[in-house]
Amino acid sequence: MSADKSNKVVVVGAGLMGTGIAHAFASSGFETVLVDTNANSLEKAYGAIDKILGDGVRLGKVSEEAARAALARLSVNGDLSEAAFGANLLVETVSEQLAVKKAVVTQAAPLMAANAIIASNTSALSVTEIASSVPAPERFIGMHFFNPVHKMKLVELVRGLATSDETVARTRDLCDAIGKTSIIVNESPGLTTSRMSALLGNEAMYMLQEGTASAEDIDTALRMGFNHPMGPLELGDLTGWDTRLSVLRYLHETLGDKFRPCPLIIKMVAAGRLGRKTGHGVYRYEDGNRVPGSGLKASAL
Repeated sequence: MSADKSNKVVVVGAGLMGTGIAHAFASSGFETVLVDTNANSLEKAYGAIDKILGDGVRLGKVSEEAARAALARLSVNGDLSEAAFGANLLVETVSEQLAVKKAVVTQAAPLMAANAIIASNTSALSVTEIASSVPAPERFIGMHFFNPVHKMKLVELVRGLATSDETVARTRDLCDAIGKTSIIVNESPGLTTSRMSALLGNEAMYMLQEGTASAEDIDTALRMGFNHPMGPLELGDLTGWDTRLSVLRYLHETLGDKFRPCPLIIKMVAAGRLGRKTGHGVYRYEDGNRVPGSGLKASAL
């Protein structure tokens, strides 16, 4: 079985993840529509995809012709109902709030092709519960990508209670078609990676709060000692501490006290220090680049 690249793919949410997912499908030959109600977010996302493709051309990883063709396959739209009409695949990557996700799929599902797959990029919420909002929950699946999508190869495919074997097989084919490696996860809070990452990032913040080591040294320990491409505090800044806090609170509620959010994360979110997207998290950022030596110090807490 192979994925039909004539299929229309709709990605809802023009944040970091939606931008990366839209790039992955458009650059792999799929007609792709990126949807967001915020026109500025759509403009920024389109520019980011253009830059990723341009960087690929400069590095010799993609031809100029292929980059132009990918952009030609990509469109943006502020109207979900218009974009979803006749779509064969929808991937929602809106905020990690159950009500918001359910509202998106409830609106889109009746407008899509008869055998369409609806996927959620949720990293922690219940696929089964989101699927309860659509008339054919057997065609609903979790499709959890990783940031930055154009570099990270893994996709967790999450089976909800009703997800059919056919839906799993078709979605695996889609992952193959965009050059991703997929694993199958039976629905569980935090899946595999979010659950492990949440513990690691939370513990790193406790270590920082307690003054065990500097932010830079904690991150260096994971990069150099365990060959992680990015330290847990750097990753939290990239993901956004508000998102991390939301995931931790959900895991704390469902899996118990070992996921209790570190008070430092709560304090940072309350202060608006969310990470790269606000220019300040554990580290400071200027023009998208981390300021050397700017890591949060225990003495400042």
